[in-house]
Amino acid sequence: MGAHVELRETQGEAREDGMPIATKYLFIVSMDVAPEKEALFNEIYDGEHIPNLLKVAGVRSATRLRTERATVNLGSETRTLTGEGAPRYMAIYEIDSPEVLTSAAWARAVELGRWPSEVRPFTSNRHHILRKVL
Repeated sequence: MGAHVELRETQGEAREDGMPIATKYLFIVSMDVAPEKEALFNEIYDGEHIPNLLKVAGVRSATRLRTERATVNLGSETRTLTGEGAPRYMAIYEIDSPEVLTSAAWARAVELGRWPSEVRPFTSNRHHILRKVL
């Protein structure tokens, strides 16, 4: 498996690790990708898709995550966390408002580059959710 990649940028500026959430909304996208397309998926996601979305007004940052196996103590029980059934990849976008997601700029950005033709058709188990920070 490849290394974990985390992109923390804010409107073209690097953001220091450990910064708290800076917006009131998080748009969370989760998915799996066909194993034979995984390297291309990561290349395009990091090199094209996220940079395109970070240019949209109101998108403040993007962080990518990948599910990893872990062991945890919960009460008096030790459990293995596998993430079974959950999508392997997740991206969390800090956005200013829900309207960002229906903007013309967002609609254009999600269709740019190789993402729509070379990656999207090979994704599955896709989930999209908007969360308000309390």
